[in-house]
Amino acid sequence: MPRSLNLVASRRRRKKIINQAKGYWGKRKNVYTIAKNAVEKGLLYQYRDRKNRKRNFRRLWITRINAAARLNDTTYSKLIHAMKQKDMQINRKVLADLAVHDADTFAAIVKEATA
Repeated sequence: MPRSLNLVASRRRRKKIINQAKGYWGKRKNVYTIAKNAVEKGLLYQYRDRKNRKRNFRRLWITRINAAARLNDTTYSKLIHAMKQKDMQINRKVLADLAVHDADTFAAIVKEATA
């Protein structure tokens, strides 16, 4: 019985990896075995950094809220604690946006929470 090579499927599988490695430097873009390793590593970084992006944005929002809160004579932790006690459900993303783009509204929120 002749040996089956399954050439179409194996070429498609290799071409998929080579296409994913477009833009890589040197042999990483055109040698299959090296490209495969580079693509797998890139996908791992991509998965990890989707989680890290959420952390980084939360840190940024907290920093912005704290800076704006200090301009309104309070701190981040005191503000968040006061908001939780008053059951004000505004998330950090919206609060940070208000702190940057609409200081008057942010000041009103701080006043309402700390009053």
